[in-house]
Amino acid sequence: MGRITETVKVLLIINVIFFIGSLSLGDKAYEWFALWFPKNENFQVWQIVTHMFMHGGAGHIFFNMFALYMFGSHLETSIGKHKFLFIYFFSGLGAVGFQILFTYFQFNPGYQAYIEAGFSPAEINTFIKDAVTTGQFRVYPNISQEVTEKMIGAFVTPMVGASGAIFGILAAFAVLFPNLPLYLIFIPIPIKAKYLIGGYFLLDLYSGITGQAILGPSNVAHWAHIGGAVIGFITMWYWKKNSFNQHRWY
Repeated sequence: MGRITETVKVLLIINVIFFIGSLSLGDKAYEWFALWFPKNENFQVWQIVTHMFMHGGAGHIFFNMFALYMFGSHLETSIGKHKFLFIYFFSGLGAVGFQILFTYFQFNPGYQAYIEAGFSPAEINTFIKDAVTTGQFRVYPNISQEVTEKMIGAFVTPMVGASGAIFGILAAFAVLFPNLPLYLIFIPIPIKAKYLIGGYFLLDLYSGITGQAILGPSNVAHWAHIGGAVIGFITMWYWKKNSFNQHRWY
């Protein structure tokens, strides 16, 4: 894909610095910089941005940074630094919006069930903390175990990774270069960008709807990927439609 551009290089360096820092700080790094559910006491506004530079492991950061290197430099060269950064961070914010909305759908049925059962918000918070600490919880009448597990999982699972921003870059790339042939290591034939990236998006959409992971581990934030891709696609489609000349934002 050619030489690495300056903006992509800076993003790679920042992500690596955050990853090394998280290895040094351990759980504290994730407590401060991962994105927590807004009702969780660990939630802070800055996490909306900092979570994009946090990763859950070496494999996680490697694949995200590899995709950023492979597609980001080509995209930045074509549309410029400012528009590239806009897509990157705006897609990351779109990922946050989609994932938090999905998390609320996971959290609210259980929360409302416990409210209707007579629990106060403070008591629900204590109940969740005790369940996390002990690894078990009491099942109350008329409240299913599945609903309770989803509520607890939504409350205590932080969001990390540049994946939302990366999916925005991938979607923008597919809009700008739909017919560019791409190659996969294990498939010796070229596949057009619009089919390869579009197919990956559809797999994520399927996993987000069904909860069944096809690619990657089961704890992947599929709706964050979808949100990032949607924002990247819409933004690039709008700019391409207007030939980059009208409706400039800078």
